[in-house]
Amino acid sequence: MVIKFNDIEEKELRAFYGGDGALIANMFVDGKNKILRGKLARGASIGLHRHEPTSEIIFIISGKGKSVCDGVEERLLAGDCHYCPKGSEHCLINVGEEDLCFYAVVPQQ
Repeated sequence: MVIKFNDIEEKELRAFYGGDGALIANMFVDGKNKILRGKLARGASIGLHRHEPTSEIIFIISGKGKSVCDGVEERLLAGDCHYCPKGSEHCLINVGEEDLCFYAVVPQQ
């Protein structure tokens, strides 16, 4: 199955999970997974949130980011993959000058 993100309506999610700025996202949801192409502008973030009852995988396409997962800070660059296990809490922050672009997968129960 091919997911054509360019054909999916782009949504602006302001202060997503209490973060700064907005998450711009094209989301595919089929009841089994939520798969999204996301973008955070300079200084924008997805706020700290816990993943219950599933995990999340974020693959960085471009830009410079930072995640904090269970209190551990990690720098993220293009090609890096951030994994937030089930039961953990994390956030994602654009710390670069350009947009932080990524794909994320959240399994659904």
